[in-house]
Amino acid sequence: MPDTIELLETIGRNAALRHASADELAPMLEQAKASEALRSAVAAGDSSLLSREFGHQLNKAPQISNAPGHEEDEPDHDGDDAPRQPLEPDRHMPRKP
Repeated sequence: MPDTIELLETIGRNAALRHASADELAPMLEQAKASEALRSAVAAGDSSLLSREFGHQLNKAPQISNAPGHEEDEPDHDGDDAPRQPLEPDRHMPRKP
């Protein structure tokens, strides 16, 4: 019995097979002695039927989240809570050459 992955690769590489209907693929899969799971998946048009053959296991969601946090702004440590303004040059005093 040929490897299911190899058969899928062969079908994917050949445009005539890739776009063939299930009825057109059935004799080719039978002749190639494809697995029952692959023949069922092609006939039903449902790739999930291959899950058991490929050893699919349910993935469990991680306990942590990759979303960005919503941390509070760090307080100023100088005790002054007044908003800061950028320093500007004094416009009333002439510049020295």
